[in-house]
Amino acid sequence: MVGGSVFREHVAARIVAGVICLALAAAPRGALASPDDDTWGGADLSVRLTAFPKRAQPGQPLLYRADVRNDGPGDAVLPLLTVRLPEEVQVIGVNVADCFPGAAAGEVVCPSVKDVLAGQTGGVTITGVVRSGARGPLRAKATLSSEIVDDDETDNSSETLTEVGEGTDLAVRLSRATRAGRLVTVAAVVRNRGPRRVHDAGVLFDTGGARLMSARGARCDSHSAYVGCRLRTVGAGRRVSFMLAFVARAHAPRAEATVYSLRLGDRRPANNTARLSLR
Repeated sequence: MVGGSVFREHVAARIVAGVICLALAAAPRGALASPDDDTWGGADLSVRLTAFPKRAQPGQPLLYRADVRNDGPGDAVLPLLTVRLPEEVQVIGVNVADCFPGAAAGEVVCPSVKDVLAGQTGGVTITGVVRSGARGPLRAKATLSSEIVDDDETDNSSETLTEVGEGTDLAVRLSRATRAGRLVTVAAVVRNRGPRRVHDAGVLFDTGGARLMSARGARCDSHSAYVGCRLRTVGAGRRVSFMLAFVARAHAPRAEATVYSLRLGDRRPANNTARLSLR
């Protein structure tokens, strides 16, 4: 499962799909081997740390995957995995409930509650969000240890470096154009202050229950709780304007619009959201 109770304080309002849930130790341990057993001996543990995407974006999700393997010949006694993420990444979830925050910021500690048998594999996925001011490269490190001797410790740690893209700076502004009874026309302007051109800009409206009647200048779809609009390409230093008509409820809610890009990050997220009363 994604996240554990110890990470509730880090939960962000961003859903990251495709997290693979694998337990660090998948099978219960059998009987202990005796010194006369041919498999008696140290455990050759190894860990490999990878990050996705390969090039991170400010304000966007970044997933770290630590894959663990025991090549034997013995069982790994209660292995301990420690992953240290850079300060520029905020941890928002871990897919193994036994993991918990370490003593240092960005540190995730994952103790195995069972021994890992020879030949077993497993892993942990950590979901983070790149802080808007991150510049990179982002350095992360995973370290694996066990209570049994490991004759080859060269593969007991793994590091990864992730570059951070420049992203762009999107901003949205709302203004009420006209009102006739409960029919309210809202004008929206999206600006791109650069440096990157945005091909997948979108605006998400929370209208407090107001019903979308029409849209001009953008492709908009109405859903039960929000209205989503897809915009044409917004070049660096350019802007896109569009109009929406809503039928407001009697209590005249406030409309809230958030502009975003699925592919590019935003280094100045404070201007990504605008609000307007539909009164």
